[in-house]
Amino acid sequence: MSIRQLLAALVFAPCTLIAQDSIAPGDPVLERIDELSQLPWLKNDPFTADVSRLNTHGFAPDAVPSYPAEVYRQRLLALDELTPFKLTYNDQVQAYIDMYAVRKREQTARMLGLAQQYFPVFEEALDRYKLPQELKYLAVVESALYPGARSRAAAVGLWQFMIGTGKLYGLRVDSYVDERCDIYKSTDAACRYLRDLHEIFGNWELALAAYNCGPGNVNKAIRRAGGTLDYWKIYDHLPRETRGYVPAFIAVNYIFNQASAHNIYPVIPNYCAYEVDTIQVAYPLDLDKLSAILKADSGEIRDLNPVYKRGVVPAMDKPATIYIPQSLVSAFIQQEDTISRSYVPDLSTPAPATAYASSSTSKSSVARTHTHVVRRGESLGMIAQRNKVSVHDLRKWNHLHGDRIHAGQRLVLRYEEVPAKPSGEKVDNEARTAPDTGVEYIYHTIQPGDTLWGIAQNYPGVSVEDLKRLNGEMNTRHLTVGEKIKVGVEKG
Repeated sequence: MSIRQLLAALVFAPCTLIAQDSIAPGDPVLERIDELSQLPWLKNDPFTADVSRLNTHGFAPDAVPSYPAEVYRQRLLALDELTPFKLTYNDQVQAYIDMYAVRKREQTARMLGLAQQYFPVFEEALDRYKLPQELKYLAVVESALYPGARSRAAAVGLWQFMIGTGKLYGLRVDSYVDERCDIYKSTDAACRYLRDLHEIFGNWELALAAYNCGPGNVNKAIRRAGGTLDYWKIYDHLPRETRGYVPAFIAVNYIFNQASAHNIYPVIPNYCAYEVDTIQVAYPLDLDKLSAILKADSGEIRDLNPVYKRGVVPAMDKPATIYIPQSLVSAFIQQEDTISRSYVPDLSTPAPATAYASSSTSKSSVARTHTHVVRRGESLGMIAQRNKVSVHDLRKWNHLHGDRIHAGQRLVLRYEEVPAKPSGEKVDNEARTAPDTGVEYIYHTIQPGDTLWGIAQNYPGVSVEDLKRLNGEMNTRHLTVGEKIKVGVEKG
């Protein structure tokens, strides 16, 4: 029977649900899809693609098409001719096709919409590494295209990297930042990892299995199966959670190419790629405070930036990227001076009164200066934040007409020297003077990501050993955000 005849014989009756034990409730692929449905900015999404244009088969809105097994086989055979993957058809593959096309139809429609945002990024990276374009469907299996996805095994992001593998491929993971959730960096890492796995095994099915359970487990399965490199012959020797991995990948290839044949059409998420813009910041930033300043929904801003685990962009050696709705970019630019000074490490502890000089320096104080050498990646906002002065004052003190600075440039910082209080009174200021030593003591507030070495670099002439000596009573090996560390700098 030809494919044309088979298609003519299709049945539009609802497809019989797959047996309960075909895909168990704890299946990791199923869990990622269920998590997708809980995203607040995907719920009740009013935007859909033009169904009247996509519904070329004339299905009724509630129709759930079903086809003979041979139709699925022939459709996969046609796709198989266009790809280096072996798109085999069998009962395991059919089970996942039924899951995407019947049981999880609504989530499949949403993934079709999300693909419009993420697939262009995937395709560009895959092309850069000369990898098959079909690998973009792997992220659908891994995370249901949710960049903040986290599995029970602690795999994270669109490409579900474990922490060790992520770090091996250059992804930063610490208490504040998890680049496994960064769409561009994680995609680049996934491409390099997949390329390496394919070089090891020489076939894409085994490379996909190794991506899920590790090359060691795949090698064990190969040995137990007598040395064969046929995925389906080692299938029963793979870890249980990996066995459905390649069948799910084949099913996603099928459903993304045959969605309209199953009366499934993309649902466009509230934020499409063209509605989201990127901003580079070179200073610490609290996403909730950013949302308040911009009058934005803090939940949506956090959803767009899952890379920042605690909702905080810490101080970094180079500018960090944040994602915001394009409609807020203008407001961000207009209020960046306020935004750059909005971060407070510990809101529960009021900051002591600053003794740095400002435009309204007290007549009873003595102004002192300090020279800061600009490091690569620093901005006026970052320098102002770290030294508790305003960007306006930085411009004034250094006769700057804009915000442009460059690495190696010397900037003058002014702060006031507080007169000594009568004996017995406690002096609690950010800057203090030791009159007989020619050294002025200031207090640096620990920021997220700070290290003793990094702090020392901010103050010319200060070494790590100096900091340890001046702060012997505090734990200098494990710095606490919000804590103050004493720094001795030469008087200007």
